[in-house]
Amino acid sequence: MIQIHETHNKIIDIIRKRGPSLPMHVAKEINMSSLFISAFLAEMVSSRKIRISNLKVGGSPLYYLEGQEPALENFHNYLHPKESEALLSLKNNKVLKDNEQEPAIRVALRSIKDFAFSFSFNGEVYWRYFMLSEQDAINHLHSLKPVSVKPIDVVVENKELQDIENKKPVVTQEEIKKEKHKKKSIMKKETETLFQNPLIIKEEKQKKEKSKSAFVLNVIDFLNKNNFKIIEEKDCKAKEYRCIVEVKSQLGTIHFFTEARDKKTISDADIKKLLSDAQKIPLPALIIYPGEISKKAREYLIKYSSILKAKKIE
Repeated sequence: MIQIHETHNKIIDIIRKRGPSLPMHVAKEINMSSLFISAFLAEMVSSRKIRISNLKVGGSPLYYLEGQEPALENFHNYLHPKESEALLSLKNNKVLKDNEQEPAIRVALRSIKDFAFSFSFNGEVYWRYFMLSEQDAINHLHSLKPVSVKPIDVVVENKELQDIENKKPVVTQEEIKKEKHKKKSIMKKETETLFQNPLIIKEEKQKKEKSKSAFVLNVIDFLNKNNFKIIEEKDCKAKEYRCIVEVKSQLGTIHFFTEARDKKTISDADIKKLLSDAQKIPLPALIIYPGEISKKAREYLIKYSSILKAKKIE
């Protein structure tokens, strides 16, 4: 029986020595299945013993200890080119004003959550480099010298003033009547809106629960027979079912982000999308299928076998 507390300590020691690490690196050091390591890492993130990056390396986040945030920048080459551009600009300028950036950079700043933190200053949104505290960022803004603008005296001749006075629009009696009628109409509508008859009972429309297709029912039955307990349903369609399941193991309970697809052939694109969605939680992924798996999909399953499993409905 594996000692959970002892394994947690080993994982912390490995990450302390290696810096931000992928599950496969930790698994290799401990000589344990990456699937179990992923479960341990997810549990340790939940208990705040370690941290998880928003940045993905090959579809998997990095796990690190508090204080190791600067080392995440070593993986900047895994960012999208526009995200790398936003990071470089933020690093060079320390602080960026949100509404002064081009749209693509504004989107990128919101994506690089490990490196860019937003804050408010004088009612405006700014972004600070992650190595800079919010107070230092504000001090930096104060240190920037404002551009002084000399007031321009405008001399207006009496004749020009007279011309302006003459050009003032004249409001007719008919326009005044129309405006009064408009105000009365608005007040009437507001009164009708504010008054709610307490004797009228609003009938609430009951949401009809969608009946599950034969395929979905078959999937649920398959999970139950294989000792997978459904703890949360995510999506239910006629030919697609998503949920989170748990299963007992020698390490304790392990959770999987699970997807079942009623397709003749599961493609590598299907597998990649599932693993990407699972890692956002983060959880290992499980694909359930009644047909076949393409060659590329099988290769992907082997490559990420530590955090990606497949089961065929017989």
